[in-house]
Amino acid sequence: MPEIDFGSRVESVVDWLKDHLGWLFDFIDTVLSGMYDGVNAVLDAPEPLVMAGIFAVIAFWLRGPLPAVLAFAGFAVVDSVQLWPEAMETLSMVLVATAITVVIAVPLGIWAARNKVVSTAIRPMLDFMQTMPAFVYLIPGVIFFSIGITPGIIATIVFAMPPGVRMTELGIRQVDAELVEAAEAFGTKPADTLRRVQLPLALPTIMAGVNQVIMLALSMVVIAGMVGGGGLGEVVYNAVTRVAIGTGFESGLVVVILAMYLDRMTGALNQRVSPLGRRALAKTAAAVDRWKFLHYKPTTAIATVGIVVLALLAGGLNLADSDDEGTPQAAAASTDVGEGRQIDIGYIPWDEGIASTFLWKEVLEQRGFEAEAKQLDPGPLFTAVSEGQVDFQTDAWLPVTHEQYWEKFGDKMEDMGSWYGPTTLELSVPSYMKDIKSLEDLKDHKGEFDGKIIGIEASAGMMGILKDKVVNEYGLEDWEVVSSSTSSMLAELERAYQAEEPVVVTLWSPHWAYSKYDMTKLADPKEAWGSGDDVHTTARKGFAKDEPVVAEWLRDFTMKEKELTSLEEMIVDAGEGNEQQAVRDWLEQNEGYVDKMAPLPDGGKGGGTQGKDAGKTVNLGYFPWDEAIASTYLWQNVLEDRGYKTNVKQLDPGPLYTALAEGQMDVQFDAWLPVTHEQYWERFGDDLTDIGSWYGPTTLELSVPSYMKDIKSLEDLKDHKGEFDGKIIGIEASAGMMGILKDKVVNEYGLEDWEVVSSSTSSMLAELERAYDKKEPIVVTLWSPHWAYGKWDLTKLEDPKKAWGEGDDIHTVAKKDFAQDFPEFHEWLKDFKLSEEELSSLEVEIQNGGDGKEKESARKWMDDNPEVIDRIAPVS
Repeated sequence: MPEIDFGSRVESVVDWLKDHLGWLFDFIDTVLSGMYDGVNAVLDAPEPLVMAGIFAVIAFWLRGPLPAVLAFAGFAVVDSVQLWPEAMETLSMVLVATAITVVIAVPLGIWAARNKVVSTAIRPMLDFMQTMPAFVYLIPGVIFFSIGITPGIIATIVFAMPPGVRMTELGIRQVDAELVEAAEAFGTKPADTLRRVQLPLALPTIMAGVNQVIMLALSMVVIAGMVGGGGLGEVVYNAVTRVAIGTGFESGLVVVILAMYLDRMTGALNQRVSPLGRRALAKTAAAVDRWKFLHYKPTTAIATVGIVVLALLAGGLNLADSDDEGTPQAAAASTDVGEGRQIDIGYIPWDEGIASTFLWKEVLEQRGFEAEAKQLDPGPLFTAVSEGQVDFQTDAWLPVTHEQYWEKFGDKMEDMGSWYGPTTLELSVPSYMKDIKSLEDLKDHKGEFDGKIIGIEASAGMMGILKDKVVNEYGLEDWEVVSSSTSSMLAELERAYQAEEPVVVTLWSPHWAYSKYDMTKLADPKEAWGSGDDVHTTARKGFAKDEPVVAEWLRDFTMKEKELTSLEEMIVDAGEGNEQQAVRDWLEQNEGYVDKMAPLPDGGKGGGTQGKDAGKTVNLGYFPWDEAIASTYLWQNVLEDRGYKTNVKQLDPGPLYTALAEGQMDVQFDAWLPVTHEQYWERFGDDLTDIGSWYGPTTLELSVPSYMKDIKSLEDLKDHKGEFDGKIIGIEASAGMMGILKDKVVNEYGLEDWEVVSSSTSSMLAELERAYDKKEPIVVTLWSPHWAYGKWDLTKLEDPKKAWGEGDDIHTVAKKDFAQDFPEFHEWLKDFKLSEEELSSLEVEIQNGGDGKEKESARKWMDDNPEVIDRIAPVS
């Protein structure tokens, strides 16, 4: 038979779908993530024991008092083993996946029951879905959605779908045909027959299918922990890969508790909602003579009241907790580089990966970042970094071990360089195996080792080299390479070592196992393992631009063998779950190591250069013009670098000038004088301080898209009123240029009958973009400098009558006694200047960052232009 390469064809289809339907996968990801976040927010918001009480009330309503007590006790155990958040994450995934599955499966099962063609067509599809190994569903999930919740939910839906469809079809088909015929004989419509006869009688079977869906969903979301699905799956996966027996038992016990609760509740729900079930409950209650209270079940109304009371209690407790919590102490200005920004680190459960990851997690948190570490296998990890779901990982063995991943994903990642090397890969045996010194010796001792080589994760690069090169080079093709995990391999090594039994394992250097056990590295005279690797840090594309300081730290990061092995040993001794505490203990023994890894940027955040008035609070005001936003958030960052505290507030020009004049605000950087803000200066100037101009001259203008070939001047507008629908799109009504436009420009050029539309700067720009994309006529208020001229090809309408007046300069204006309150800051502002190139590039950075990210965007610009900081705010 000719070879059929199904695998490559499937990969081609997957690549095509990813390239052409990316928008659809993004939409699905958004919907599923939103559903999960909503459910998890509800389940995890109350105090654990209050939520356990709600679960107990549901059990009381469905099954009675004893099951309610047992349910509460079970969830109390979940809380006591400190796995409540993970349990609620898993329960959220199960509920979301089950809801979607049931919505799809039940109608499909009904359709199949009523149409033999459909039943015949979907049966092999259901067979395929149910018998395909569950792990396989994770692969396309990771490809299409990267790591996280979504691939886990998608795989769960696919895996759990078949019993829902089959049991629904079976339930409908089992309804007595005579009952259906009787309904039809009385003229009942098919839809009514389905709703009033078939579904009520089939409900027990359908609910049994729902029960199976839930059980399969629960089993699958645990497997989804392999691709970063979170919850109990991640805990179980971590425990398995590290052979953490205690953690594995605790997380497994919690899974059992959830499974038993869901199974019993869905089974009892069938009795509550189906006519046959309610009839059976009534008969059982009537037959009970003694101990009736053990069989009491409250009505739905009573149960609802109980749940509402507990929910209100939970809300009250949360409110009290929020009131009791003090304002968290911000990290010292000298170390708070991250300002709470999130950085996601991925790692493979190899010792140097664990050690370096939790070392960086601790260092980043000490520098003010929110850092999260997520364990993944190499394949999902490289995929996640390339897709931007993980920011960086520190355990890429290149150029050999992880060659296959680098070839596939390297063009979507950034190589931050090597931090340790060279390394070696090897097979090793205990030193009591006196006759085994080289890979060449293994072939003649197959019987002693039972023909087995104990390996690590199947996805590890060294496993590929072992299977594709080493075994062939040394004639070991008939040996079995056992894929397991790093921790399983080490557990097998320890067991064999203590019993002095033969064992050959995959190892690498450096590794703490060589200090714990007396091992022989098998010589590789044919160099089948290849040259030694270096351990690299790889990051997602664009990480260096987003976090230039962290990227620089990573590029300069190195560790010596003694440092790395001592850290690894402390982490191994501390045990699973205590990695970061072990890192803290190690850092205490290695004083100054954090400053070595993550030196604070000179002249930037944490540069240690404090101003003379450090500690004072400055109130900065601005109105939403681009140069105002840019200069305000620039100065906010600079002031905080110099040790000041800041408050930033957006106001319209009128309220802002009023607040400055009354001393409620300290300073603003966007006074256009002498023209645009003339009215405000005439009214409030006596109560303000003009610190001077930092940019100018500016111009005000009306502008049209350049495709309006006949419109070059304000004089041309009058004859083209119809094209523009007689409208000039303006900005905020309170803006000074709007007053000039209405009082002078329109009168000077005979445009009194035109409508000047007051809106906002952002609305004006949105309308400009909409019209520009459609090549429609539009005239808007603009000014120079403005980033719009870089984005669109626009024509500034000439003003031969000089109705706009002379160009303004942009001034810094402060409250009256500003110089006395902030003498150092006052001196800085007197000399403050920005060139057109500096201002425009700062505005572009803020535009790219998006709304709500202005401060962070200004920080990125400062990191790219470090010389500006010392220039505008010099400190001796």
